[in-house]
Amino acid sequence: MSESSVPENVSYSDSHEWIQVESDIATIGITDFAQSELGDIVFVELPEVGEYAKRGETFGTVEAVKTVEDLIAPLSGEVLEANETLEEDAEQINKDPYGAGWMIKIRIEDEEQLEELLSPSEYSDIINE
Repeated sequence: MSESSVPENVSYSDSHEWIQVESDIATIGITDFAQSELGDIVFVELPEVGEYAKRGETFGTVEAVKTVEDLIAPLSGEVLEANETLEEDAEQINKDPYGAGWMIKIRIEDEEQLEELLSPSEYSDIINE
């Protein structure tokens, strides 16, 4: 199995989402490991702008050829933006999970939740067990 990429400039959740924080905005997507486990992604369902994402709860779904998985919010906050290009081209998640395949941007409600995220090395340990 090829080793998944784990960029150093983002944080991770144990449910395989990545989180990039800029001031009080978090961009969230699924990790390279998650997309490779899912296989070819054919559809993604994301929340509407203005909806509320609650940490630990589902904020959308990813549908691959062989399975459907829930997307779990790693942080709580209002959804500011959803990547609408994924509706037409969900496979961007497979091609570029940390770039064009981003899913939502939220306004971080509770910065203490950031402390519970995984560092790149902690996440690497989980996926390489």
